[in-house]
Amino acid sequence: MAEEDHTFETADAGAALTYPMQCSALRKNGHVVIKNRPCKIVDMSTSKTGKHGHAKVHLVAIDIFTGKKLEDLSPSTHNMEVPNVSRQEYQLIDIDDGFLSLMTADGDTKDDVKVPDGDLGEDIQSGFDDGKDLLVTIISAMGEEAAISCKPAPQS
Repeated sequence: MAEEDHTFETADAGAALTYPMQCSALRKNGHVVIKNRPCKIVDMSTSKTGKHGHAKVHLVAIDIFTGKKLEDLSPSTHNMEVPNVSRQEYQLIDIDDGFLSLMTADGDTKDDVKVPDGDLGEDIQSGFDDGKDLLVTIISAMGEEAAISCKPAPQS
């Protein structure tokens, strides 16, 4: 028996990025993968078809990272992928070169989230410039992350 070196690049629980769910079980405001993008369902309708066809589900969804509208049509009995979406709050420490420097609950730092575009990015920047303690909510799915909201940290 030779000694083998094991290298573990990641330390996650090995959870899959997505899981299958039958199309008819999907619900409005739930999540779904359309064209390899994690999306939130904003509208869905079921159409009955002819004598021997399948009922079809028409999904309208918004990409949770880009905000683009995507549509899909799928038989109600088929499985669709649903992304594992998690949301986490971090305390803002610094803003550096367009990236947020965040502190996790256990005191580690996280420096790989971009400052979001638009009003949210301006709110985070101005709150940081004013010296406020901010909590930034980060949503992550399928290997991507983005800041989706910020709020003042509770004062102790």
